[in-house]
Amino acid sequence: MSYSAVKISKGRGGWGSGLTLMPTEENNVVISVTGGGIHPVAQKIADITGAEVVDGFTNNVPDAKILCAVINCGGTARIGVYPKKRIPTVDVYPGEPGGPLAQFITDDIFVSAVTPNEVTAADASTVPVAAAAAAAPTADDAAAAKAAARARVAAQGTGFTGFVVRFGNGIGYVINTLLSSGRQAVKLTLNTIIPFMAYVSLLIGIVTYTGLSTWIANGVAPLASNPIGLIILGVIVGLPFLSPILGPGAAIAQVIGVLMGTQIASGAIPVQYALPTLFAIDGQVGCDFVPVGLSLGEAEPETVSVGVPAVLFSRQITSPLSVIIAYGASFLV
Repeated sequence: MSYSAVKISKGRGGWGSGLTLMPTEENNVVISVTGGGIHPVAQKIADITGAEVVDGFTNNVPDAKILCAVINCGGTARIGVYPKKRIPTVDVYPGEPGGPLAQFITDDIFVSAVTPNEVTAADASTVPVAAAAAAAPTADDAAAAKAAARARVAAQGTGFTGFVVRFGNGIGYVINTLLSSGRQAVKLTLNTIIPFMAYVSLLIGIVTYTGLSTWIANGVAPLASNPIGLIILGVIVGLPFLSPILGPGAAIAQVIGVLMGTQIASGAIPVQYALPTLFAIDGQVGCDFVPVGLSLGEAEPETVSVGVPAVLFSRQITSPLSVIIAYGASFLV
């Protein structure tokens, strides 16, 4: 019986583009380095490929014979041991490159958050030719090896020792999941949030120093004294090329807000203008955050390229409409 190829994909919250492996006569051992015997992921890989599966904690297997290593590490030193040896590594925890050996963990030999559901049969044609040479174990030998492996798994999962192993694996999974979540949060903060804060600070500084937004705000201030002017103001602040600039400084919102607030308080302008004015000056709110929000949502580049102009142009329509609706609703209060 010839060996079969297996495809291993990342699970939920995992890392890596996936592995496609096929045993050969030289590489035909799947080692399970998870503690407590053979992990179900390692067993399924062996069942699909026809390779031998062994407990890496109790058996010494030469590196040259290892098809892949199944580990349970969330990002400490152990996660990079096998990638450093260029051995394909399958992590059952949601790990990613981390620890002192992070530089050795590459997309072509590592995948994480793998459960038995992510292990499926693959087309042998997708495996590199050098790794696809078929060995010739007999059907009886393969069946006997699988039966022996299942027997070992069943024996290891019983009694007090099995309970301790399962309890330890459960605690380890929770701890490593939290560790991975913390690492991703820090990476997101460093790579996305802090650069955005720097961008906003720079933009506000430029807008404030040049007086651009204040000049625009003072120019449109006369529009705030009548309904038609408010609608025109809503159109202006919703312009796709202006709204991202006006958003960070909020100059129009500040100037017109103060102007209308004092005029309404003095009785010079009816109080009904308060609600439509609010919608007229806030049409630009959030327009500067659209690309960052899409990035935080891990949107594809194509989605960002379409989503940003879509939101900006939609504000051009909804901003004046909201002023009209608010003006009509203000008389119902």
